Amino acid sequence: MKSFSLLIQELDQTTKTNARLKALTNYFERAESGDILWAIALFTGRRPKRPVVVSKLRKWAAEAGGVEHWLFEDSYHVVGDLAETIALILPEPEAHHDRSLRDWMRWLIELRDFEEPDQKHAILQAWSGLTADERFVFNKLITGGFRIGVSQKMMVKALAHHLDKDEASLAHRLTGKWDPESTTFDTLLLEENTKDDASKPYPFYLAYQLEQELEELGKPEEWQAEWKWDGIRGQVIIRNKEVFVWSRGEELVTEKYPEYHLFASALPDGTVLDGEILAHDGNTPLNFNVLQTRIGRKTVSKKLLNDAPVVLMAYDLLEHQGEDIRARPMEERRKLLESLVEEVGSPKLLLSPTVEFDSWEKLAQERARSRELMSEGIMLKRKNSDYKVGRKRGDWWKWKVDALTIDAVMIYAMRGHGRRANLYTDYTFAVWKGDELVPFTKAYSGLTDAEFRKVDSFVKKNTIDRFGPVRSVNPELVFEIAFEGIAKSTRHKSGVALRFPRMKRWREDKPASEANTLEDLNALLEQYG
Repeated sequence: MKSFSLLIQELDQTTKTNARLKALTNYFERAESGDILWAIALFTGRRPKRPVVVSKLRKWAAEAGGVEHWLFEDSYHVVGDLAETIALILPEPEAHHDRSLRDWMRWLIELRDFEEPDQKHAILQAWSGLTADERFVFNKLITGGFRIGVSQKMMVKALAHHLDKDEASLAHRLTGKWDPESTTFDTLLLEENTKDDASKPYPFYLAYQLEQELEELGKPEEWQAEWKWDGIRGQVIIRNKEVFVWSRGEELVTEKYPEYHLFASALPDGTVLDGEILAHDGNTPLNFNVLQTRIGRKTVSKKLLNDAPVVLMAYDLLEHQGEDIRARPMEERRKLLESLVEEVGSPKLLLSPTVEFDSWEKLAQERARSRELMSEGIMLKRKNSDYKVGRKRGDWWKWKVDALTIDAVMIYAMRGHGRRANLYTDYTFAVWKGDELVPFTKAYSGLTDAEFRKVDSFVKKNTIDRFGPVRSVNPELVFEIAFEGIAKSTRHKSGVALRFPRMKRWREDKPASEANTLEDLNALLEQYG
């Protein structure tokens, strides 16, 4: 744990990619293989279930620290991070536990089966033998809030340097359904000629947002354009007469989309499709809000299948007749995909249509029609490109339509998290309905650090009331809120829900009385919802 704790400190103290890469590489060089395996699992979201209810941890930490519960809660609101609050409030350690990361993770897994008094005793004993820095990491592991900001791409790069192996090969080995308790470091990363898990997906190829002028891309005929669909990126795999569905976040979601089970007999074995899991009524795509009703469900009812039907909008073929064809040119993969979709002829498997254009000006005109087609914009793919691993510049670009915007008044503020824990950076916004301000969205990104500090100062000087960590403030500040989509919502007082809301700019030039109205929001809903 000491070595892993040092790694977390090093990662937390810098935002520089090279420094983080060096810290990871150094950790892999000094750590035991069992600890490395668990570190990889933690950085890729393979955390075991939380062993203890968080409310109990807060109570036990307050008791161990000798503080009243209300004081602990107030401290938590100021610090903004539960793991850090506990680490700071506990007394100095009485001993030192010299367990490895692997040993601690196994201990945490076993802790789930303890009775509450035994859980409390075990955790107090653990806290008493860890330094403040080690406690912080330990608490992160218990609470399940382990987010350090290490991308899988960075971790794979460090591993490749440590093991002297190809990055693409390692990235593929780390996908799929595995956990540190059922595999070993050697099996996962070193053994050659091992039979891959039949469900294993390929690493996704991700595009950057287009920032340069279209003319800088070269000749239009060198590029294929498609609509950018507003769904969930996924891979559908057919191997051994079984269907496996993976989201881009490397979550196996097969059971959430029973519509795809028919692909087991319709598609040939050894087929892997890349595409969009898309809400679709058979004629046109539906709003993302429809698909969202299925995302968090463990089981999908017949009613939900009927109310939120989905298709796979396929746009690439990664494996054909059992062969990995990612190295072939996209143009060739596309022809194979077209033939496959036509041969299957399933209403649940659609081919993402290409956008016809013979000049960049024509493509710009087509992009302007995106929202009419329930699309987010255009995807541009070089026709001779292979299918790469991760986010790479050059061959794939996303050219999204400009965001929708509305001017709104800030009415509530909350403290942020991490490095913003001492600043009010999470805001609730409202629009006018007559003389009343109606809240409709929250946002916490889009401002500069200097602007956040300035707003924080305003919040502290203009607080009307407090509700736990939330402050109600004088409705004076106006912000332009940008968002990707809008839909009806019965969960919000305003009746609408926004997709990816963020602050585009602070309208210091505009008084609150000139902010937009609920009528304006409903007009956008009628036009784009």
